Amino acid sequence: MSAKTALIVGASRTLGLGLAAEYAHRGWDVIGTVRGRRRTGLHELAEASGGSVTVESLDMTKPKQITVLRDRLAQRTLDLLFVNAAITRGNTPIGDVPEEMFAEVMVTNALSPMRVVESFRSLVAPTGTIGVMSSSQGSVSLNTNGGQDVYRASKSALNQLMRSYAARHADAAHTLVLICPGHVRTELGGPDAPLTLNQSIPGVVDTIDHHSGEPGLKFLNYQDQPVPW
Repeated sequence: MSAKTALIVGASRTLGLGLAAEYAHRGWDVIGTVRGRRRTGLHELAEASGGSVTVESLDMTKPKQITVLRDRLAQRTLDLLFVNAAITRGNTPIGDVPEEMFAEVMVTNALSPMRVVESFRSLVAPTGTIGVMSSSQGSVSLNTNGGQDVYRASKSALNQLMRSYAARHADAAHTLVLICPGHVRTELGGPDAPLTLNQSIPGVVDTIDHHSGEPGLKFLNYQDQPVPW
């Protein structure tokens, strides 16, 4: 029986790299993407994997690169497509955010993941899973303290776009998941975040795998709990 295959977009470090390592540890073949040609932790993981992890180059904010990678992987069948990449640009009140910064965060965190999903969906097995890394900061109902205005807005937009995608493809059997990894010690989460990668990532993978084969969209955290929209 051949191994399952996961494509993880944005796997050079922290959450994405952790996902790649966890799936490889569980016996999956993993295709991970990095931006540019610099050496990353994913390259080290691939070298130590015995061939189960491969590295592809992709800047998902560039549609032409999405098309090129999709064509290169056209003969592969994906059991999991997971888009992890995202950016933040600091805790600036919305009235002070330059248009260029707003556009950059929205394109990277909301538009580009959906372009990847739309482009690669036909490579996902009929009962496979399409996942995107979201955040509880994208929850409108949980926003009682404010802050991180643009990042929050980008994740809310991502969630809304995934709901539109799910409605448009309601006849498909794909499992669709928006995942909140918790507040993890990463560049985005900061050094004082309560969770380590080792506390978050296995739960993320368990949650995704637990819902494999269930059609429709869910917004869940790393403990397999629903996140309010």
